[in-house]
Amino acid sequence: MKINGRVLYQLFKYSIYTLLTINIFVFFGEEWAAARLEYPGGISGGEIFKAYAATIDTAAWVVLLLMFELETYVLEDRHFTRAVTVSLHTLRAVCYLFIVSAFYGYVTDAAYVYQTSPLTGVSDLCALVGQNWSYATTFGEYAEISASNCTSFSTLDTFVRFDGVTAVVDQPGLAAIHFLAVVDVINAGVWLLVVLVLEIDVRLQEKNRFEGLALYLSTVAKVVLYSILALAVVAWMVTGDFVDWWDAFLWLVAFVFIELNVIEWRQESHEETA
Repeated sequence: MKINGRVLYQLFKYSIYTLLTINIFVFFGEEWAAARLEYPGGISGGEIFKAYAATIDTAAWVVLLLMFELETYVLEDRHFTRAVTVSLHTLRAVCYLFIVSAFYGYVTDAAYVYQTSPLTGVSDLCALVGQNWSYATTFGEYAEISASNCTSFSTLDTFVRFDGVTAVVDQPGLAAIHFLAVVDVINAGVWLLVVLVLEIDVRLQEKNRFEGLALYLSTVAKVVLYSILALAVVAWMVTGDFVDWWDAFLWLVAFVFIELNVIEWRQESHEETA
């Protein structure tokens, strides 16, 4: 049985989209566990974007990705009735609202890990066993300190605690967490710029004006922005955990497909004009 290459391409593309959808639930699991420690009194309405920034952000981006897929590949020009156009634009606006709110959550989350104070009177993590203390293993992830793991987290004898919660980390660990927090903010901010450029591309292509200077400036901007995002993937591969860099890598691949959709759409427009 021979499978068409175009079919394989589409299967691969939609498998990437499916994996990104699964990551919504993965991030929810991680953030739910962290929220139990960071918000012992419960999460207020205003704190939900901080506590579940990655979950909300990923969910909104997945919906937005599907909107781009519909507009740049699935739907043809004859399908863009006024009702369809208004529906797409309204849903996209809602997605952007959630994405910007999640970006604010990333910023406040990053600010939180800078609110620390020295943990006095403790030179051995094992002294905290049985007192409901946790160790910050990386940015946004904690492990409860127990007799079986207290010697594995750190060999140092000085620690800092995060203000307001029973969580500690040593200085090298804190420096790594600060670095990952900054990478998180930069990554989220750059993605906002990427989607802004892509939105301009799509609007220009709808009017058959995605040519010349506009095409050149878009290409230059994307080379710079996607390079920064690729560096973020490398940073997470080196210092973060698997979920972070795997998710970031999948998003790069997903938007490569959207870029290819736009290129194919542009070629079809040229052929129709010719």
